[in-house]
Amino acid sequence: MAKRSIVPFGPQHPVLPEPVHLDLVLEDEVVVGAVPSIGFVHRGLEKLVETKDFKEYVYIAERVCGICSFGHGMGYCQSVEHIMGVEVPRRAAYLRTIWMEMSRIHSHLLWLGLLADAMGFESLFMQSWRLREKILDMFDATTGGRIIFSVNCVGGVLKDMDSGMLARLVDTLNDIERELRPLADTFLQDYTVGTRLVGLGVLKAEDATLAGAVGPMLRASGVAYDARMLGYAAYGDLDFAPVTAEAGDSYARCEVRIREIYQSIGLIRQAVQKIPEGPIAVPVKGNPNGEHFMRIEQPRGEAVYYVKGSGSKFIDRFRLRTPTTSNIPPMLDMLKGCQLADVPLLILTIDPCISCTER
Repeated sequence: MAKRSIVPFGPQHPVLPEPVHLDLVLEDEVVVGAVPSIGFVHRGLEKLVETKDFKEYVYIAERVCGICSFGHGMGYCQSVEHIMGVEVPRRAAYLRTIWMEMSRIHSHLLWLGLLADAMGFESLFMQSWRLREKILDMFDATTGGRIIFSVNCVGGVLKDMDSGMLARLVDTLNDIERELRPLADTFLQDYTVGTRLVGLGVLKAEDATLAGAVGPMLRASGVAYDARMLGYAAYGDLDFAPVTAEAGDSYARCEVRIREIYQSIGLIRQAVQKIPEGPIAVPVKGNPNGEHFMRIEQPRGEAVYYVKGSGSKFIDRFRLRTPTTSNIPPMLDMLKGCQLADVPLLILTIDPCISCTER
């Protein structure tokens, strides 16, 4: 009979980019159970609603996470706008959509680089991040920031893009798409990559749904759910269908994220072609009085924002359920039966963001 042992894993590990801690239950080298410990990062961001008025809190919300910063600001603003009955100008909705899809490209390229690094492909890691730099440069040119952008506001956005800037953005995306193809072929066709990903961490569609998986993790199991189908911002005006795969393994999760990069490039092209003229913000009077849940599709999956106000300039409550919060339970199911050496790679395939999870 195999001997059982408990091995602490994290929060510091050479190939784990996020401070998650797991107690792994092992039989020899096989994982038979995992117990997570969440709560190493304490920042108290949600309590700051007591000291920052609802307009100022936009800048706190987008600092929940660096990689997902734009989406957090947009999700919070849309929640407040719904409570106050504010109708955002269509041009602002299109600009939000463009920046949101740029964030998705940026996040997925970052993740691909980390995946390559975890497998020892240093040149592939550097090439992925080299492409990511092009998106960060476009963020810098259009918003003035590379990680925290501060262009969302209640009522619209603070900055516009003229036709020349939009044309340069499309040219940059064309370059990224062309240079991504050989990288994508390596991730999806290389024998060594396949031996590390194919058949590892299989999550069936039913198990993914019951465990509450979201984002690429859910869609890689064949479930065609994407919060962008709700049509918020300008998504209702764009041709869009969720990217899915059927295998439910680590390779499928990699494939979905790569295909989503191409999809995001296409969505931005559509938005640039259809973006209307007009103002980018409307004046907002009064204070929020009511409550609202808002769902958006972050790069890692569906995020849920809850805002409650009682008529003062300080909102009563801001709550956020992040994609990683939802993906940790199915990740624990995936770990069962894998080899100890595969644990870091398996955790990485859910694209964890502990900064978002622990606020």
